[in-house]
Amino acid sequence: MRTRQVVVRREEPPRSSTNSSMTITSVRYGECQKNHAAGVGGYAVDGCREFMASGEEGTAAALTCAACGCYRNFHRREVEAEVVL
Repeated sequence: MRTRQVVVRREEPPRSSTNSSMTITSVRYGECQKNHAAGVGGYAVDGCREFMASGEEGTAAALTCAACGCYRNFHRREVEAEVVL
């Protein structure tokens, strides 16, 4: 079973604004971009297609990929923003 980690962040406008719009941003981490052969002067990626957290949200293990073992920042970041009026 594959699990996806989605981080949703809401940015509300200042209270003095008359608009009642809200921006909802969702972040998803895609395939691994880490060069696993850099130590020997080559280039090879491990083929991990999507970030899967190793542990529960809020722990250090949540930042490590269960499939390839690398840190979350090595995976391609996809950001989707939606403005709700």
